[in-house]
Amino acid sequence: MKRRILLIVLAFIIFLFLFIKLRMNQSNPEVLLPLVSEIENTIEFRDAKKEEISKADVAWHLDHMLKTINRITEVLESSDPTAYESSFNFTRIASLTAGFIPRGKAQSPKNVRPPEIIYTDDILRQLLEAGESIKKLNDLDENANFDHPVFGMLNKAQTIRFLEVHTNHHLKIIADILGC
Repeated sequence: MKRRILLIVLAFIIFLFLFIKLRMNQSNPEVLLPLVSEIENTIEFRDAKKEEISKADVAWHLDHMLKTINRITEVLESSDPTAYESSFNFTRIASLTAGFIPRGKAQSPKNVRPPEIIYTDDILRQLLEAGESIKKLNDLDENANFDHPVFGMLNKAQTIRFLEVHTNHHLKIIADILGC
């Protein structure tokens, strides 16, 4: 009986490990394309705002998501793949596996914060740039890396997963603002 319980626990741990590995890593950047299309579809609602959901309007979230995709891709491109070091980070594992970022807990780094005035033309330009950024991700080394302020050093697959989770996080906020 003890042996059977031990085998079940061991099988569960192996399953959990494999599930986490699969969920945390996203090697196909094309998962971001439908999200970029969703961003494009919400541009017309750029001025919508609901203070009880977010202090920022829809345009802020759009600009921030696009800046995040584009700036992080630039960082990956210029990174040194030999510098990548895998490490354990519980917050990263939990967030990227669950596909969830809690609201209002973190502050965006300065280089991905939108300006005071956000022009639709700037959003459209960044949208085109995001399409190009996603294409560039395909050609990067698997150990191209990005050092996230909370999640630590992420390789390409983990970064793509982060971009997927991060973009979904802001799209959900926009959906709540719009009452979808």
